[in-house]
Amino acid sequence: MTNCRKKAFDDYYGRPETLEPPIYQQLQARGNFKHLLAAIDKAGYKSILGGAGYWTFFAPHDSAFSVYFTQNSISGIDQLDSAACRRIVTYCLVYNAFRKERLGDYQSAIGWVASSAFRRRTASYTGVYNGVDTGGKAIKAIASNRNNNGTVYYADADNNNKYLTYFVSSYTNAKNITASDYNYFYPNTNYTGFNVLDAIVTEQDIAAENGVIHIVNKVINTLPSIDEYIAGKPEYSLFKSLFDKYLIQYVLNASVTSRYQNTTGNADKVYTKVYNPSLAFSLNNENFLKTADNDGQSNCYTIFVPTNTVLQNYISTVLLEHYSKLDDMPPAIIYDFVNAHLWQNAVWPGKFATTYNFLNEEARFNPATDIVEKKILSNGFFYGTNKVQEANVFSSVYGKAYLDPKYSMMVTLLNQELKYQVSNIYRNYTIFMISNQMFNNAGYTVDMSVSNDAFNQFRFTPPAGSTLSPNSGADTRIRMMRILNMHVVPNNVLNNLSGEGALLTYGGEYIGYKNNTVFGAGNVDSNNVATMQSSKTAKNGRVYYINRIIEFSETAVGKHIETLGTPATSQYNYFWQYLKNSTMWNNSTKEIQGISAGTFYTLFIPNNAAIQQAVNNGLLPGTGAGPVKTPNFAPTTGADQLLVYKFISYHFLNKRNVAADGGESGAFETVLKRDNGDPTTIFVNNGVGTLKLSDMLSRTANVISTPSYYLSNRCVIHLTDNYLQYLN
Repeated sequence: MTNCRKKAFDDYYGRPETLEPPIYQQLQARGNFKHLLAAIDKAGYKSILGGAGYWTFFAPHDSAFSVYFTQNSISGIDQLDSAACRRIVTYCLVYNAFRKERLGDYQSAIGWVASSAFRRRTASYTGVYNGVDTGGKAIKAIASNRNNNGTVYYADADNNNKYLTYFVSSYTNAKNITASDYNYFYPNTNYTGFNVLDAIVTEQDIAAENGVIHIVNKVINTLPSIDEYIAGKPEYSLFKSLFDKYLIQYVLNASVTSRYQNTTGNADKVYTKVYNPSLAFSLNNENFLKTADNDGQSNCYTIFVPTNTVLQNYISTVLLEHYSKLDDMPPAIIYDFVNAHLWQNAVWPGKFATTYNFLNEEARFNPATDIVEKKILSNGFFYGTNKVQEANVFSSVYGKAYLDPKYSMMVTLLNQELKYQVSNIYRNYTIFMISNQMFNNAGYTVDMSVSNDAFNQFRFTPPAGSTLSPNSGADTRIRMMRILNMHVVPNNVLNNLSGEGALLTYGGEYIGYKNNTVFGAGNVDSNNVATMQSSKTAKNGRVYYINRIIEFSETAVGKHIETLGTPATSQYNYFWQYLKNSTMWNNSTKEIQGISAGTFYTLFIPNNAAIQQAVNNGLLPGTGAGPVKTPNFAPTTGADQLLVYKFISYHFLNKRNVAADGGESGAFETVLKRDNGDPTTIFVNNGVGTLKLSDMLSRTANVISTPSYYLSNRCVIHLTDNYLQYLN
């Protein structure tokens, strides 16, 4: 009875006779893996590979080991200690069993994603190692296993296992990774469609009880992380020193310390090497982004590291142009410089121009001439370079302010809205620089006591004699942002200021320049133009250094018209006479009905002769029976007052600022509405130095000479040689 029961038990639970032997026994039976088996024994992995489990093992045969011994000038496994054997065995040992057909697929949280993987997690990890803290003291350290998000940089249950990179045709074909990409890293190895680093898989998909075996023709040793690799390369020591001094710290790891002390009997404490949270990634983290458990299968980091000589030259000539040493710079400059060299993506050699770094910029290197070393490491791609990545924030017009402490207030304001626009090297700009001293001279200061919000830590104290009220916080910031916007000219690189013209600024307001001076409406009001002192070029434009801010006007548009039109000899006089006596005019506030403060307008004022012609043609009130009538500037009848209202309203472009800068042309809406409520329009043909206008009856008018424009409060006033006629 007992024997019967045992037989039934064995039949049901016993090992099937058709089941393949475990990995270790299979290698043993083949006879040409003696060196590998000896390494497995020495590494302490015989029981793991000879028993139950679920592994993928990339097994180098004896011929591969013979080459390895020759290359390393050793006679055999006897000359490798257990740690060296472990580095070979564990890095060839991948978690879970994968046939070739599955290695190219990514194990996502929602299932397999076909042809999206080129890496797998291995049994290899570094653990506690001998390190040196930032003060040079010898310590026991362990790597971060998470990218620092400001609070989390280490997960206690994670060994920070290293990844192994391979190349299978299903992935490379889908991602357009070519043999040239492979041979860029491994020029002496043929790409076959199944390579593991620089090894060729010679036999694949060998089933075993505890996994799958793929035989390779080369010994694969544990690769270092980016952090480990740079530490051993003196030619990149200057780049590494930026991390050591500014971007890492060592934080006591209580749980690892406890385990380490209990396991070794050693009283040393263990510290986690933690990278700054401002970085794209931690160079010692093997786990990629960890947005999903296995995301390291489908992507990895990339770093471009300039050699000491080229980096020192860039630091001296660019970063330190206005500083005596790196310690004096704002930390953000260091962060930006380093992050310009970090990619949260695999940057394949053929895809430099289409793979973007942490600052959203392509790799600006020539793979043939700018790369002096290339490596695939355990957590990413490494490129040693003979140039730096010239980040937008340094090479653009933005960089001229960013790298100069005298312009820190301007940088603070740029960072609120305009940083990514003006630092884009593929968009053109002219910028007029605003120094801290210029802001201070105009009454604007930094005052941290004003607000807890760094964006609002400003105060405005009007200069002596001003009628403006002081303010602070958001009110001051709004004023300063308007000023800043008037100093940024988009889509236009002005190569000199020796001529005369108008420039549309980022804020929608026009500024003028003439004979190396520049001015806004406020400068016209005060008769204090800004004078150009010097200029510099950047990749996306030119910056001008001036001696005072370009000011906006606090004056109502109506007041400017009054100033222009009051002199009896003024060509604006007839228009002004009709306006000041119209129902639209408020003499106490100088406001015009339908013209709202804070809104953009363009006003075309017909000169006196054109106004006279409008009177003669019945478009404006006049007296007399002959062909030449006398203007009636103060009509009393409702019909005549309506004529004045419609005439003036039609000459205001609504919510548009237009000057003779060659900018946008087209049919623009005016303030006047037709009797049925539809808008009336004026067609503007905009050329550099010329504005030609067409009204709704196809009559034309010309702006009289380029210098005729007058800058007002969010408005440009033009004098024209003809009046414009609307349709009711």
